[in-house]
Amino acid sequence: MEKSQWYMGTPNGVVLCVDRAEGHRFSGRFYHAYSREALSFMDMDSAIFELELFYDSLNFPHPTTDSRSFGEERHRSRQEKQERKRAMKDEELLSMHGDLGTFIIRVQHRQNSSWQGRITWMDKNKTVYFRSIWEMIKLVAGALDTVSVQEGSQREATWEDAAE
Repeated sequence: MEKSQWYMGTPNGVVLCVDRAEGHRFSGRFYHAYSREALSFMDMDSAIFELELFYDSLNFPHPTTDSRSFGEERHRSRQEKQERKRAMKDEELLSMHGDLGTFIIRVQHRQNSSWQGRITWMDKNKTVYFRSIWEMIKLVAGALDTVSVQEGSQREATWEDAAE
């Protein structure tokens, strides 16, 4: 299989490795270029929370909405944004794989208190654009055959839309 979709292409790209699925609950780990250590997650909620903290620490992509706080908390959150040095090359990141599935996530925008970007299902070499965190989660779940792909009134992205 040609790996034409296997690239990072952005400083905030991550490799999401899903190791277990119990119903709609996924667990695993993800990697980014600024640490050699994997960040583990027990469910997609904790993965999203950790990824949001990662994007905040990079200040990329810059959020169009920001949490409001006053006093010490506001001052502390500004200090967390820091310049990071790469600890892993893209080739090393792309060599990581999950037991059930592996995905490259490239968040391009953080608008409307959500994410927009591309997700590549490495096992099938397919890339799909997503418009929200929820749509990205549904794409991961759909790849792992655990939820129905179509719900709601608006047509959502599916892996069938992906270019190979």
